[in-house]
Amino acid sequence: MDDGLLQRFALQKVLVALEDTPVVLVNGPRQSGKTTLVRRFVPGERHYLTLDDETVLIAAQGDPAGLVRGLERATLDEVQRVPALLRAIKKKVDEDRRAGHFLLTGSANVLMLPTVAESLAGRMEVVTLLPLSRAEIIRCRPRFLHMIFQGRIPSMAERLIGDDLVAVVLQGGYPEMLRRTDEKRQRAWVREYVSAVVQRDVRDIAEVEKLARMPRLLAALAHGAGQLTNYARLAGELGLDNKTAQRYVGLLEHLFLVQRLAPWHRNRLSRLIKTPKLHFLDSGLLAALQGINVAAIRRDRTPLGPLLETFVFAEVLKAMSWEEEGYHVSHYRDKDQMEVDLVIENELGAVVGIEVKAAATVTGADFKGLKRLSAATGGDFRLGVVLYDGDSIVPFGPRLFAAPVACLWGGEGGGAVSERFQ
Repeated sequence: MDDGLLQRFALQKVLVALEDTPVVLVNGPRQSGKTTLVRRFVPGERHYLTLDDETVLIAAQGDPAGLVRGLERATLDEVQRVPALLRAIKKKVDEDRRAGHFLLTGSANVLMLPTVAESLAGRMEVVTLLPLSRAEIIRCRPRFLHMIFQGRIPSMAERLIGDDLVAVVLQGGYPEMLRRTDEKRQRAWVREYVSAVVQRDVRDIAEVEKLARMPRLLAALAHGAGQLTNYARLAGELGLDNKTAQRYVGLLEHLFLVQRLAPWHRNRLSRLIKTPKLHFLDSGLLAALQGINVAAIRRDRTPLGPLLETFVFAEVLKAMSWEEEGYHVSHYRDKDQMEVDLVIENELGAVVGIEVKAAATVTGADFKGLKRLSAATGGDFRLGVVLYDGDSIVPFGPRLFAAPVACLWGGEGGGAVSERFQ
């Protein structure tokens, strides 16, 4: 697979931002396709420098202002490696506010780095580029987010169930994982990838005294993926204090390996659990860390639940990243143990709930959490859907549906037809 031939839906946001913003940052995990995007698809002549080049890195570390001074239209790759460059860029654009002056990529959330003393707020737009979505892989423009807030479910862009769905979930979206069809070679890549991130990228963004424990931390997080975050348990397993465990998880979050999912709440509701969940941002990476392959799932489907939830979470985040409208995602859990895996809220306060079920059948009991969320949100509730391993859209009451996972990327370009149930 040549990911350079695939359309990245985030590209349009980059091109629009370059027309009116001095600095545009394409932010996302390593190996997600950022360099390919900025080098092959952003038109016009731009001076290109990468901080992965040792000579450029040394120059930037020694004299960041000098490196930036002579650049007019430039692309700087992996800018998180020298955070001081951002201060030099700020000074440069304050003197010359032309649009599209700097196009940056970063494999860490540079806006969260404590070493960046001054903000580029008002001077920089950030576009997130996560690993490839299923819609990008099959070249289908999805309409899922738009349609669910209208109370509609898009039909499947492709029929993807059973072993085929499992294979897609275990593969994830990293381009290199998609190129490698052999499971052993995929796991080998993940081992090298994690090692590179821990050994180099963590050091770039923070001083870490117990770096050797980061792989063990990742393994522990993989074991508890999709569950409520328990820092006391993590700290005990790794021989760390709670504060250090939280800090180390935060570093992995800055590097786009994991993301904490905050609980949904409204102030008038007091019976909600306030603990965040922790998700990985790629189901293929998670599966490799867990040592799960297709054969293991055939023997025991139990591990598929957290992996499928990770896959759905990542697909939703990707869809949110390329939309112009703003969305917020969280999870719901109350003290009666009623849960909803994902709660999506738009800018107007409308709410959609998504429950993920790694099974071919759905029953009324699977909607208990969604019904509780509907009651809690009242007129703001637009839709509740249980995504499952099936191929039919089935109504389960007012504004409640079971729908195939593949509806996530249904819409324009995929032959999908809107279906609406009153």
